[in-house]
Formats: sequence, C-alpha cells, structure tokens
Amino acid sequence: MEKIDASFFAKEREAELSVVGESVQRADARGHVTGRTQFYEDVSFPNTLHLKMVRSTRHHAMIKNIDTEAAMKVPGVVRILTYKDVPNNWYTILKLIGVGPDDEPVLPEDRVLFMGEQICAVLAETPQAALEAARRVVVDYEDLPPVFDVEEAMTSTPFKKDGTNYFVYEGHNCRRIRFGDVEKGFAEADHVIEHRYDSSPIEHAPTETTGCTAKPEGNGRITIYSNTQALYFTLDNMALILGVPFNKLRLVGGTVGGGFGGKVDVIVEPIAALGAMLTNRPVKYAYSRAEEMQVSSPRAAERIYIKDGVMKDGRIVARKITLYVDAGAYCRHSTYGTTKAAAHMPGPYTIPNVHVDAYCVYTNRTPSSAMRGFGVTIGDFALESQMDQIARFLDMDPMELRLLNAYRDGDMKAHRKKVDGAALVEVIQAAARQTGKQLAPRFAKMSSMRREG
Repeated sequence: MEKIDASFFAKEREAELSVVGESVQRADARGHVTGRTQFYEDVSFPNTLHLKMVRSTRHHAMIKNIDTEAAMKVPGVVRILTYKDVPNNWYTILKLIGVGPDDEPVLPEDRVLFMGEQICAVLAETPQAALEAARRVVVDYEDLPPVFDVEEAMTSTPFKKDGTNYFVYEGHNCRRIRFGDVEKGFAEADHVIEHRYDSSPIEHAPTETTGCTAKPEGNGRITIYSNTQALYFTLDNMALILGVPFNKLRLVGGTVGGGFGGKVDVIVEPIAALGAMLTNRPVKYAYSRAEEMQVSSPRAAERIYIKDGVMKDGRIVARKITLYVDAGAYCRHSTYGTTKAAAHMPGPYTIPNVHVDAYCVYTNRTPSSAMRGFGVTIGDFALESQMDQIARFLDMDPMELRLLNAYRDGDMKAHRKKVDGAALVEVIQAAARQTGKQLAPRFAKMSSMRREG
C-alpha cells in the first residue's frame, strides 16, 4: 500500500493520521468473540407475550373483512390488534425532518399495497400459538391490478391516496437539476452515446433478524429493547404513533447483529409497545428469516438512462440523466434517497451542460429504504459503467478518460455547489501506480488543485 500523502487537506487536520491505512482492532471485537456482547434477544422476562403478524397474501387489494373469531379460540391467544387499536395509525418515519406526507399505515385500514404487508397482530403465550392463530385469521380481499414497473407506474391509474404513483417534490413530479444548455451541448458534440442501466432490489440479509421486546415498567413507562440502528429516531417516532410523551418511552439498544441501513425503519417497535401498553405484559416481536427476506425494506431497484454528448478527445460536454427509484408501496426513506441520487449526478465530473430528472416512484413491491450509501451506490454503478462504455467507444484508456473529466477544486457542480478538497485526480493516479498502469505524461502531471493539461 502506498504511504498516505498527508499534504492533502493539511489545514483540516489537527494531528497526524493514525487510523487510515492501519489495522485497528474494533472497539466491540472482544465482546463479540467472547460472547459477552448483549443483543436484544439476550434479554427475557417472565410472562412475555409473543407477537406474530397476519400478512397480506396479495400485492394489491381492498380489505373487505377481517375475521378473527377462529384465531381467538386458539389456546394461549390473548389479544389481536387491528388498526382500530393504534392511536395514530401512520408511520412517521420522515416527519421529524420535514418530509411528508405520512403515507404508510401501521396496520392497514382498507387496503394492502404489497405482498406481506402486516394486517393485524396476534399476541399469544407462545410463538407456536401466535403462529397458529395468525394462520386462522381470515381476510376477505377484493383484488386490484398491481403494478411492478416504474415507468408503467408513472402512467398507471393511481393506487396512492394522494392521487399519484410518484412523490411530488415542491410541486414537481421529480427532483430536477438544470445546468447549462444540454440540448446545445448535444448539438455541438462529436458523438452522442446513450445507455440504460437497471438494478434489482437488494436485501441486507443480516445475521440477526429485525426485532424488539417491549416491557411495561409499572410506572407508566415502557422500556423497549431493540436492534434498531437509530435509537432516538425510533423513540421519537414511536411517541408520535402511540400518542404518549417522549419521556414515557426508554429505548435500550446499540448492539446490532447486522443492519447496513435495514434496521433504520420504525416498523416493529410501535406495535410491540402498543401490545405491551394494552396487555400490561412484555411483548416480543421478532421477524422470522422468511419475513426478513420478504418484508424488510431492501435497497431500491433503480432504472437509469444516461445520454452523453462527447467530443473526439474524450471531453463530455453534455449529460442528460433520467432516473427512476422504485420506492415500492410507501415512501419510507426513498424520497430522501432520490434527492441524494439527483444531487450526486452527473458524478465526480465537471460537465458544462447537465439535465437530471430523478423520479421517486411507487409500485406494489415491498417498500424500499436505506442501504449503505443508498441513492448514490446504484447511481455510481451506472455512471462508471457509462464512463467505461465511452472509453471503449473512443478507444481511450478509461483512467485517462476519467482524469480528463474529473472535477477540480473550484469547479461548479451541477447542483451549484463549488468543489472543495476533491483529490480525485490524485486518487486515480495512485490507483494507476498501485496497479502498474503507466499513464501518459500529460495525465500523470494533472492535479486536483489546478486545471493544467
């Protein structure tokens, strides 16, 4: 490995680097390997009730009736919760950062929008009794046509209550970037290169499935032992859903058996805490592996069209991007991820003419949400694949193509923020050296600090 060049961003450092490039033991490693680390599953209480969910067997349907009579006759069943039991029956995942509307019910009132959507919660003395009762709940559906393709959803009959199958950003049907004159750039280009890139939903597949245990404390407070990745975020949203003061809830967590963004959504905690409030007993709600794979929100599928105007020497003079993020049935964090995706375009390259339309689209798939750099990761896959396509078309070295177009300090990004501390040129040059790639002298002398060559 090359020695780190500490001259970059020197003014932003208070001390010499001591971690980057070094092998450092994780702070929690000893607890993990000795088995001393406590997860939420390690905490158990007497008289705990087990919660199992009745889930939709339809992608899209009206709920005509829910019959729980046979389920209540299963020995050990204590209570079945429906939407009527939820004080404020809306997930409020992004309300606290000003993003709305609240579009996902905690338990659906009249319709389901994806396969596996939770409908009602069974509380029983044992997991086996809860599962048997959940199987005996009869849901009467009126099937409706589902839509699974993002472009089809844009023009399909709306299935969302707000009247569109896409999120509306300040009155616009997409998140937009306009920089320069892209059509003029295409007209002046020597070549116009277009490609489409698609990704599929990706499940995080953590070793530990999503879950929590909610315990009444006898003083009007409830303690929730959870594997959430966002304790305070979860606490605030639970208080809003349950209609209780924030100080009536205590979250205990911090140890997550794999999350990667998949345990940011506030899904299991509110309904478990509600069960504990209504029965005055501890309630445990844990996904099975099948539930984790089916209903835990994945990374969104995306479809990205990239059209580039390119000069013979490799300079990209225009880039037009149309991007569709498949949010699935509900917003969750996809509206935010789509904004990130738009802001990341046109990649780490200075292009004088840029046009971006980024759509957050609803389909009847499992709602998507956060996953490790979501909103940027799939965009990077598409952008860098496009750069390789251009390099092949021009018979140009792909590293040199990137060096030619890489942004430098002081350049203006398409979303009108000035580049500062780029170092992209130097990173590419270091990668070339470490892989034994010989760059032409012109490219070897380039710098992120100045635009020479």
